[in-house]
Amino acid sequence: MANIQTLDPSASPLDYYGWELRRQREAHNLKQGQLGDIIFCTGSLIGQIETTRKLPTRDFSERVDAALGTDGVFSRLVGLVLRSQLPTWFQPYADMEARAAYISTYQAQLVYGLLQTEEYARAVLATGMPDDLDGLLAARMERQRILERERPPLAWAILDEAVLHRPIGGREVMRKQLAHLLDYADHRWMRIQVLPFGAGEHASLDGSFNLLRFDDDPDIIYTEDLISGHMTANPETIRDAARRYAHLQAAALSVEASAALIARVMEERYGNQSRPEERAVA
Repeated sequence: MANIQTLDPSASPLDYYGWELRRQREAHNLKQGQLGDIIFCTGSLIGQIETTRKLPTRDFSERVDAALGTDGVFSRLVGLVLRSQLPTWFQPYADMEARAAYISTYQAQLVYGLLQTEEYARAVLATGMPDDLDGLLAARMERQRILERERPPLAWAILDEAVLHRPIGGREVMRKQLAHLLDYADHRWMRIQVLPFGAGEHASLDGSFNLLRFDDDPDIIYTEDLISGHMTANPETIRDAARRYAHLQAAALSVEASAALIARVMEERYGNQSRPEERAVA
């Protein structure tokens, strides 16, 4: 007789997801392979997700809901599961970010997480040599769903020009990433500015920071160091951060000029350029 792994549904969102998937499948008198056939995957994958050895995706969850008629249960659960894959120290910020009415961020090194492509995010996350890169990547992509809401937060991102030139993941990854930024050039809820090298010394040489504003709660400032994140609602710190951000906005290029710079860097630095010897052979 098969040794069926026992799950504790209260242990974690992932354990609850696997436990509920097994419960619903068995309630419909389906074997793992039978359910896999219905939703176009293998029975092995069903088993791996039921026993928490594999992380469910949103697409998988939507197909399970359709197959089992579970009224969106798994589509709702998967958000909790993916959020739980974020580092423990980052989860409080992600929760606040999801509730914010207004997000303003200055990024000195990297593209802001909500604006990263999957390939760029994978390259960034891999530098930390995580045990579960796929889980972290899925969680970061899930964070971005707040920008897809009918009424997303109003967001303003200032990127140091160095962000555009740092070749994260290689030329093709950077080209797609900068093209993705340009997709927001006319976005109703997101504005992107670039702080050019020519700005010289500026109001946030200390590094990146995020300012979150809410409809009914105090503003929050978020910063990170090498191993953790820090949030504060201290009014004096909030005032200082707001002043710094206003100076950054004033020193940055306009939204239109920023888009032009992004497009120029994308073509000149990451364009489809062949090497001289390749052109000679051609």
